[in-house]
Amino acid sequence: MSRQLGVQVLRIGVQRGVPDKEGVLKLIRGQEIALEPASHEDPTDPGVWKKVLASKSDLQFGQVQMLNWSLLKSGKAFQRHYHEDMQEVFYIIQGRVSVNVEQADRKQQYLLQAGDVIVIDPREIHSMRNDDSEDAIYLVFGISAEKNGRTVVVD
Repeated sequence: MSRQLGVQVLRIGVQRGVPDKEGVLKLIRGQEIALEPASHEDPTDPGVWKKVLASKSDLQFGQVQMLNWSLLKSGKAFQRHYHEDMQEVFYIIQGRVSVNVEQADRKQQYLLQAGDVIVIDPREIHSMRNDDSEDAIYLVFGISAEKNGRTVVVD
């Protein structure tokens, strides 16, 4: 495992139809990323600051398929599923959740809180659960390579 600017890079086994990132899952801890002036600001006296959570080198080439604001109620989860060609990026706004990611014969669980980001690649089976007493709110956007991000639910 290596760290660079608050980005935790985890090497894991991969089963995917789109070979990229050499089996690297991106988990970004927003609290560990420093603020920097936005590129359009005066760096000596910026009016707005930003945290770069992901850049184009972190994301697959394609078309934005969707941007969703989502509410995951306390005690609830979403079904295990994967997307044929869509990469999903989850940004936790409020609350704490656990995200399970399955690849080949390996299963990993990641605990995320407000400010964290996780990038799920195509064909990675994933689910999210909220075991916290507070509802969780997150943004998710999907980038589809070609097939419109078809979703497959896994039993």
